[in-house]
Formats: sequence, C-alpha cells, structure tokens
Amino acid sequence: MFSNYFKIAFRNLWKNKAFSFINIAGLAVGMASAILILLWIQNEMSHDHFHEKADRIYTLNNRDKFNGDLWAWSSTPKILGPTVKQEFPEVEDAVRTNYSTFLLSVGDKHLNVQGYFTDTGFLNMFSFPLINGNTSTALNSINKIVITQELSKKLFGDENAMGKIIRLDSTDNFTVSGVLKDLPNNTKFDFEYLLPWSYMNKIGWNDSAWGNNSVQTYVLLKNNVSQKTFDAKVKNITIDHTKNTGDASTTQVFTQKLADQWLYSKSENGQYVGGRVETVKLFAIIAAFILLIACINFMNLSTARSEKRAKEVGIRKVVGAQKRLLILQFIGESIMLAFIAFVLAILIVELSLPGFNNLVDKKLYIDWSNTSYWLFAIAFIVFTGVLAGSYPAFYLSSYKPVKVLKGTFKASNALVTPRKVLVVIQFTFAIALIICTIIVERQIQYAQSRDSGFVRDKLVYTFIQGDVDKHYDLIRNELISNGAAVSVTKSMSPITQRYSDGWGWSWPGATEDDKKTDFVRMASDVDFVKTMGVQIVQGRDIDVYKYPTDSMAMMLNESAVKVMRLKNPVGSIINADGGEWHVVGVVKDFIYESPYEKVQQLAIMGPKSWFTTIHFKLNPANSTQKDLQLAEKVFKKYNPQYPVTFNFADESYAQKFREEKRTGTLAALFAGLTIFISCLGLFGLATYMAENRIKEIGVRKVLGASVMSITGLLSKDFLMLVIFSLIIATPIAWWAMYAWLKTYTYHIDVEWWVFVLAGLLSITIALLTVSYQSIRAAIANPAKSLRTE
Repeated sequence: MFSNYFKIAFRNLWKNKAFSFINIAGLAVGMASAILILLWIQNEMSHDHFHEKADRIYTLNNRDKFNGDLWAWSSTPKILGPTVKQEFPEVEDAVRTNYSTFLLSVGDKHLNVQGYFTDTGFLNMFSFPLINGNTSTALNSINKIVITQELSKKLFGDENAMGKIIRLDSTDNFTVSGVLKDLPNNTKFDFEYLLPWSYMNKIGWNDSAWGNNSVQTYVLLKNNVSQKTFDAKVKNITIDHTKNTGDASTTQVFTQKLADQWLYSKSENGQYVGGRVETVKLFAIIAAFILLIACINFMNLSTARSEKRAKEVGIRKVVGAQKRLLILQFIGESIMLAFIAFVLAILIVELSLPGFNNLVDKKLYIDWSNTSYWLFAIAFIVFTGVLAGSYPAFYLSSYKPVKVLKGTFKASNALVTPRKVLVVIQFTFAIALIICTIIVERQIQYAQSRDSGFVRDKLVYTFIQGDVDKHYDLIRNELISNGAAVSVTKSMSPITQRYSDGWGWSWPGATEDDKKTDFVRMASDVDFVKTMGVQIVQGRDIDVYKYPTDSMAMMLNESAVKVMRLKNPVGSIINADGGEWHVVGVVKDFIYESPYEKVQQLAIMGPKSWFTTIHFKLNPANSTQKDLQLAEKVFKKYNPQYPVTFNFADESYAQKFREEKRTGTLAALFAGLTIFISCLGLFGLATYMAENRIKEIGVRKVLGASVMSITGLLSKDFLMLVIFSLIIATPIAWWAMYAWLKTYTYHIDVEWWVFVLAGLLSITIALLTVSYQSIRAAIANPAKSLRTE
C-alpha cells in the first residue's frame, strides 16, 4: 500500500515539475536558513554546558549601589576565592583566573600569547581535557605551564611538548606539564596557556585588598547545596571582612551559574537579566517564521492546485478510499518533498557555512558523527513535512465526490480565505523584517556619526611589554626625532577602552553619599591632549617634563566636573586612591566606551598611577606605511625580542559597532531570504491563477480589453494582500523597534518615511514577481484558449 502511495506521490511531483521546483526550492531555502540559525543558537545556548560539573559551578559576582543605581559586576578581589573556600564548608573548591599576556620563547621563536593565571584546581573543576599530563599536578609547581594543542604546534611543531622548556618574557623558564586539547567553540574561556597562581605572587601581581576587583572567581559547590542557600550565606563576606578597617565596604557577593554567564551578562538593578539571550530569542523567532513562511508556500501552492486533484480525490473516495488514508497520502507526499528539500538544504548549508561563520565569528559545523544530529534531522524533516502538508491534506481530502464528479465543485472566491490569510502572514513578517533592518542600520549610522570627542585618524597604540617601559623616554624621543610621530603619550588603557574605575573619592564639598560615585580612570605622562586630539575646556594638559609635580596631577572630563559640582575645578584637590591629586585641567567629554550611551565621569591621572599602553600620533607629512616602518625600527631597537604590534584607534573604535552591525547584517540577510521565499510562493500562485483564468482572459481580449488592464486585473488581488500586510506589519515593527531603541541612551526616532519606504519596496517586489505571469497571460493568443469552446 505504502509503495503505491509513494508511486502516486512521485508521479504527481514529476508531472508538475514547475510546481515541484517552486515548492522544493522554497522549502530548501527556508530549511537551510532555519538550520543555519539553529546551529548558531545551539552554539550560543550550549556555552560551557559541556563541563561535567557544570551544574555545580558558579561564578562569584559583586553587587553595590553607585551613582544612585544598583550595579552588578563579575570582577572580584583576589582574596575572595581562598577565603570562601576556607570559611564555607559548602564549597568543594574555588579557583581564580586572571588574564595575562606574555612573550613565550622557544629557541628563535617568540610569540605574544594570551593566557590565564589560575589556581591548581582549575583543570579538575572545568572539563578541558588534557592530551598529555595530569590534571591534579599540572599546575602544582611555580614553574609549570599548560599549553593548548594549537600553541604546542606553533612552538614545537609535531614534537611532543611534554617536558620541554618555554622561556617567559626572557626572565623565567617554565616546563610544559600538560597539553590541552584545543578549546571548543562554545566556551567563554579564551586562553592558550595556563600559569600557576603562585607565579603571580612571585612577580608581585597579587594583593589581598578587598577593594581591588580584578579577577574572576569560580566556586564548585558540593552536591545538594542549593544556590539560594549559599547566596544567603556568602552575601556579606566582603562587608564582614572590611567592617573593622578604615575602608569599610558595602559590596555584596552573589553567585551566577557558569552555564548562564554567556547569555545573561546585562546588569539591571543588581541582577543579570539579559544580554546575548535577547539576540538568541530574536533569531529563534526569525528561524521559526522563515520555516513557517516556507511551509505556507507549500500550503498555498497545494491548495491552489486543488481543482487539478479534485477528480483524483473524488474517484478514490467513490471506490472506497477513507479520508484518513487520503490524509496520510497527502502528508506522506509533503514529507517526501520535505526530505528532498532537506537534502538540498544541507548542500546549501555546507556551501554557505564558511561565509556564515565569518559573519557570526564562529566555527559552526554539523557533526554527523553525533547521533543527536541524525535524530534532529529526521525530526526536522517530519515536522516540516507535517506542518507544510497538514492543511492541504485536510483540505484536499474533504472534497465531496458527488460535487467533484458532477463538475459543480468550485474553488472559493470569498473575500477572506485561508490562502489569503497565509499570504498576508508571509508578507507581514517579511515587511516587518525590512522595517527593522532599515531602523537598525540607521541607528548604527547615527552612533557612528556621533562626535567621538577625540581624533582617531593616524592615532596608533601599542602595549608596554618587555623593556619598553625601561626605555620609554628614549623610545618617545626617537619616535618624534625620526619623524614617525608628532606626539607620544602613555596611558592606563587604550583610548577606546575602560580598564579601571574607582570610588570612595572625596573633594571640596563632597558628601558621604558622593563616596559611592564611580569614576573611570585613565592616565597620562605628557601630551595626552595633543596625541588624542581631545579638547581642553579649562586649565592645561598634564606634563611631567615641564611640571615635575604633575606626577600627582589630574584632569577631569566635563561629566566628572558636573557630578562633583565643582564651580572652579582647576586647582581643586581630589583625595583618591590613597593620595591627594591636584586638578590641572578639564577636557571635553569624549567616548571611550559605548557610543550609544552617555559618557561617564572620567579622571585622567598622572604617572603615580600605572600604565599599560603607549599612544602616538603618526606624522601626517609621511605615508602611514612609512611612519609605521620608522616606528617599528625604534621598538625593535629597544625591545628586540618582542614582536611589534600596532593597533589603530579608528579600527578599535569601529569594533564598538560590531555586535549591532552583525545583528543588522543577519536581519537584512534573513529579510532578503524571507522576501525571496514569499515571492516564490507568489510566483507559483500567480502561475496557477493565470492558468485557471485563461479562458476569462481570452474572452476579455476578444471583447477589446488591453494588455495593461488585464495585467492590472490579475495583479490587483496580490497587491491588495501586500498592502494589507503592510498595515499589519507597521505597528508590530514600530513597537519592536521602539522597545529596542529605548535600550540606548543615544538613539534615533522611528520616522514615518521608513514605513513608506518598506511599503514601496515590498509592493514593487510583489508587483515584479506577479507581473511576469500576468503579462504573459495577457499577451497570449485568445484563439488558443477559446478554441475548445
């Protein structure tokens, strides 16, 4: 019986090749789009779920009130981890991680590599498998190092790295005690080597201050310990350890599941309530709608062909076919078509994955060795087939044989039909996506056009490593004297990033509540204003060469002056970080964090602070390439073992728009695919409409109707559906974009012309889609269509 159904299904598909192609193409593109999105969603949702103890691993976080709002942040004091492990029996282990970048040398190979300082228990807590080595002892000695498989290949080629010596920053030798399998692409961790925490103590990077929040702390709770219970106990640990000191803290501690950290990173009222999970939800909805739209095509085209299959259904019912079997037959046909479409979709996915990975910055792939993927594939085909075929199956199987065989069966021409509703759903979603894409792009352009407050052109920075700090004065002077740069300055961080902040400061007129004002910190030695291109509003720049006392000088930005309520800021004394800083100048606000948010209060401090970065302004009299070549010679001269890496401020600033651009590009891509799938359906419907009305068109032409009038007659029904879709899509898109734009302090207004543009685009696309068949039908020779009458 089933083989007979298969033959009938295949015969129907082959007999109607154009219909079959449109259905398969629409389903294939829809399924491929959904698969790509689902691969990305699966990767996002699975971040750090692979750890064997993931259900018991939590990150420790801080919560406190600053600037009138309750904030949450994940950096913690270095002392927190061992204290929690010692004082709370619920904790099985606690480990810390601290970013580091060192020069690793093997023979004549020198690589700048990013890794972690971490505690001995790191490899036992987290499931990063070792290819060689023992997880319990790999980090138990001060001069041991664990490296990834990729780093091992870079340093040692195909040789076994175990026991080999790696020189760190040309000062200390480390023995390779473990080689890690390369990190999976669904983890928040990002390192190529692990160093023991004890080495950080040796080089003086460790401290026991409860107010220095600079590391990530993870705890492994014992079995059957609830998060809620532990949170209640650990909440006041920082407060209790600082209450009898001169620096009493009000900071509370709370936990977050490691598996939730990737998706939930947005702080709101002291809780992590959103973040990347919002984007995941958005694209899950897009994937569902794209697949739905592809299925709608199948439904519409199947029901549009109803009159062609009506006699088949009628005869089969007369000879005894049950409605249940007819339904199974039609659903079986749709599942077979879904299988063919799935094979084509997988081909599309495999061909497009490299480009898609580049777009989303991932390494996604389909793991066919995993049984779960095969089960998902089967379920996906059946689900799509049943979803696409259910309505046509019930629709076709419901025909009355008496009416069909008498020829009195007639398709409905009602004002509202299921087919029209489905077309409206298709184009409503497509038009809403077009509107959202336009608004996202305009918001990005708006933020990009916002004045950054500093001159990014020809501004370059590099990080202080090796002997750079020791020879800084010589490097600075030579960069200027050889014509590579016109000015040079040191800073606490790159101009486009925030490395440090502080609170507990006081100033003339400050109240006790002002101590809970958080200030971003930068640093400078000389020529900050000239190099960065920021504007001085009052006073002068810091210059330790001209004014030796500027080692304790400070510049404030306008937002800081406003928060401090200083009427005459220049000359004011600011008590901060255990010292008295004298304000020498005020700079105009400039953007160092998000260009979508307001600028926070900033203090630029003199050399008594600390430095990580050198900025220099390239000489405009030379080409950029020549300036960089001259600069590279200088750095190689004074720091020969370190590879020279220059970063451009304008490129770093552009990275601030990366996530929004990615979201906008993906939205535009899938909006285009949605339109394409919808138009395939329109094209098919227009084809069958023209076939069904061929005799009517012939009569109208004989009676003198023009090609234009017939084309308009055949097109107007579809255009009305698109216009109705626009009416529905407009408030939906407006509401979604209004809610999205509200999350940004600086944002555009949703303007009326965006909806008009989206409407014109959708109407034009729909018109072009159906006009081909309409014009073709209108110019056909009426003699051919009427010769049987």
